[in-house]
Amino acid sequence: MTNSLKCNIDVVLQQDFVVVQNIIERHRSKALREVNNENVFTAWEVGAFVSNRIKQNGWGHSTVKLLSEFLQAHISKRGFGQSHIYSMVSFYEYYSTSEFSQYLQQYQSLPSEKIEFQPVVGEIEGDVKFQPVVGDLTPLEVSPIPKLLLSTTLSNHIVIQSQCKSMEKRLFYILYAVRERLSKRELMRAIASGTMENLLGDGHNISMGLKNAYPQANIVFKDTLMLDFLDLPVKHREKHLQRSILEHAQEFVAELGKDFLFMGAEYPLEVGGTTFKVDLLYFHRGLQALVAIELKTKPFKPEYMGQLEFYLEALDRDVRRSNENPSIGILLCQESNRVVVEYAMSRALSPTMVAEYKQVMMPKEVMQRALEEFIGFMGGENKSSSLHVL
Repeated sequence: MTNSLKCNIDVVLQQDFVVVQNIIERHRSKALREVNNENVFTAWEVGAFVSNRIKQNGWGHSTVKLLSEFLQAHISKRGFGQSHIYSMVSFYEYYSTSEFSQYLQQYQSLPSEKIEFQPVVGEIEGDVKFQPVVGDLTPLEVSPIPKLLLSTTLSNHIVIQSQCKSMEKRLFYILYAVRERLSKRELMRAIASGTMENLLGDGHNISMGLKNAYPQANIVFKDTLMLDFLDLPVKHREKHLQRSILEHAQEFVAELGKDFLFMGAEYPLEVGGTTFKVDLLYFHRGLQALVAIELKTKPFKPEYMGQLEFYLEALDRDVRRSNENPSIGILLCQESNRVVVEYAMSRALSPTMVAEYKQVMMPKEVMQRALEEFIGFMGGENKSSSLHVL
């Protein structure tokens, strides 16, 4: 709402107008959820039917191609290409297996973290049963669809099943796409940059203070940030790094996590008559805490932590509000020695961590143990837990 419009509306009217706005947005959100549900149900049922015909009636590539041409002529040219139909078949065949069902069940008893999520269509466990009728034919037997699949878009599912081969990785990226409200393009980047491995590290780079204050820190903050979009030269200064981050603020927050809100660059802290400046200051909505990021283009040195801890003390004393949690510090380095970082973090009492930034994507191996922690964080035990809808 513009300032001029605000001036022409009294307080009571403005409150009423906001009520109308909320009504519209609530129903619009509900409509989007319904559309998403029907898209997923469509893929599930079409996939089941074509899968059945391939197995029972010997449908081959030529028949599926004819089906694709028929659908494009009678319904739409978008979404019904031959590759799309096979994606629907794969979608149904993969997630309708007893193996996947049993895999989901093992996560139902995991402890949940106290992190709030907005309402969503489905839960992680449970199935949705429906009995489709195919013309005058005998109703097709279709397996129940896991509710989890309704929590993100069909386009995201297609990306995940084409780029993630293991159950661990598929499940992680479904939940991550929901938590971060990722678009298809953002999800593709997250997978390509190895977000699962970068987010689910072993915690060697997290201080004892951060672990104690925020037990879920290792599944909120990434070990490595992929900053290929900055297009920095091999050798660059901290000012150049900071300026490039500010020029690509949206991409940087998408890489950090969408719960980060930008507070300022070179954020001033007055201590003892001297002004100190934090390179980047953010606020994390989920953790309700200020997050100070210090940039280093040189390899990590233990003495860097002293400066960061000083900034956190000043933030907590002079900037943090009474309803907010202790401030968090991230030292973002171009490289670091794992052993040196572990020694530096082992007795650090302030909530700090060391992260690296890279400009070349280097995917790593899937980690089952870390996935269990992430799913617990997403609310495995809490039956009423909910996720974001896309």
